Amino acid sequence: MADRAKGDGRDGRDGRDGRDAASAAPRSRESAPRAVAARVLARVWGSDAFASAALDAELRRAQALDPRDAGLATELVYGVLRVQVALEARIAEFAAKGRWTTDPLVRAHVLMGAYSLCFLDRVPAFAAVSEAVDGAQAAGGPRVGAFANAVLRKLAAAVESSGRPPVAGAVVASAPGWLRGALRRSLGRAAAEAFLSAGPVPPPTGLCLAPGEDRDAWLEALRGAAPAGSFEAGRVSPRAIVARGAGDLRRLPGFGVAWIGQEEGAQALALALGALPGERVLDACAGRGNKSWLLSRAVLPGGAVDAADLYPAKLSQLREALSAPPASSEGADGGMLAGDAQGGGVEGGALAGDALAGGGLGRAAAFVRETYAVDWTVGAGDVPEGYDRVLVDAPCSGVGTLRRRPEIALRRDADDLPRLADLQVAIARRAATRARDGGRLVFAVCSVLREECEAVAARLAAPAEDDLGVRLEPAPFDAEIARELSGGGDAFRLLPHVHGTDGYFAAMFVVRR
Repeated sequence: MADRAKGDGRDGRDGRDGRDAASAAPRSRESAPRAVAARVLARVWGSDAFASAALDAELRRAQALDPRDAGLATELVYGVLRVQVALEARIAEFAAKGRWTTDPLVRAHVLMGAYSLCFLDRVPAFAAVSEAVDGAQAAGGPRVGAFANAVLRKLAAAVESSGRPPVAGAVVASAPGWLRGALRRSLGRAAAEAFLSAGPVPPPTGLCLAPGEDRDAWLEALRGAAPAGSFEAGRVSPRAIVARGAGDLRRLPGFGVAWIGQEEGAQALALALGALPGERVLDACAGRGNKSWLLSRAVLPGGAVDAADLYPAKLSQLREALSAPPASSEGADGGMLAGDAQGGGVEGGALAGDALAGGGLGRAAAFVRETYAVDWTVGAGDVPEGYDRVLVDAPCSGVGTLRRRPEIALRRDADDLPRLADLQVAIARRAATRARDGGRLVFAVCSVLREECEAVAARLAAPAEDDLGVRLEPAPFDAEIARELSGGGDAFRLLPHVHGTDGYFAAMFVVRR
């Protein structure tokens, strides 16, 4: 679970915030896909928006864009954010920093022009320069347009002379030094570079099938419903289908009934808990409930899943989606410590389409019994004891999701890691008190950094420095998927360049009292 990334504090043009600047109507000479991409980038820089959510919103509003133009807008957004530092360094060879770096929309158009010149061989240089100049001039006026024209023509000449640089090298060079160092310590130099440059970008959308659903049958049904899209079986999760170019998932058959949108690696974390029919399970950092949805199916018949989170608003969405009763909010604290849920999911409980004949388990089967708004760093609130299994998908740096959220790299710094590690330990220790003696707990993060992975697992396994009365003993996973991923051990990593998923870490413990 990614902790909400810090913003860069920059304001938009003319005293407006980035969202206001981004919402300005495009001028007539701007190309539609570049106008969309510019608005998204301006929101990312000006109002700390997540690129994926902002892009989805813009594309939904730009209904007239054909798939090819939508693809170009997507590539420009993710491409610029991944190599932003390298692009700004190239531009600095020809011009000193000026207004273009502080105006979000001007900055977006100049960097999109530079990205096209350096990395998009399908866009002619003259077209890349012309469209960037039009956009910059529309956002900042004739003088800014003239500046963009001069700088980008010089860059075009340099690229023509020396050739296009490799994008992988630009991605690695654009990562902050602290992040490159942390990845090298965690993965090794070669794997760190492979992680940073891993594709595809953006990654495909994950669909998670409910237990009992036939994946091959759903692949056939989805391909028939969205012939322009691509649907393939996942590589890691036996429940996963990965989709590209499928459009709005909510319009596809089976959404919310037989399957939900959930990133494949996130599915693996929920499955790694090993929940069995009849067991009582606690999703301790449930967010909006994607993993709760999957767990609630796994414990049938006779079991129950409860969900906890810091934010009552997220639990409200979870209840609507999973038909849960009202939350108990006693013991909740208003602190802003927990982060956003990872990956896409059921939006407001909306359902679309019917399951395949005879194959859907039905909405009633996806049921969270009780929800609790609780700040685990303060106490356990009203969350009862005695759970057989507890999943702690803890707030973290979100570094594992860089393919999906490239802006995270420039919003984090090294000082975040010890703060987040302390938070992760506190949450996991307190949540462990809700498990029965001999119950199992999985600690998980959407990070691959040692400081948030092995180092936290080691602290959880060490003799406790608190008086909570529980010990956490590392134990081999008992779920088949996790045994395979961990090689029979008590921890595993998922990596985009190895598994094709976002990056994650999970460790299994037995709780002793």
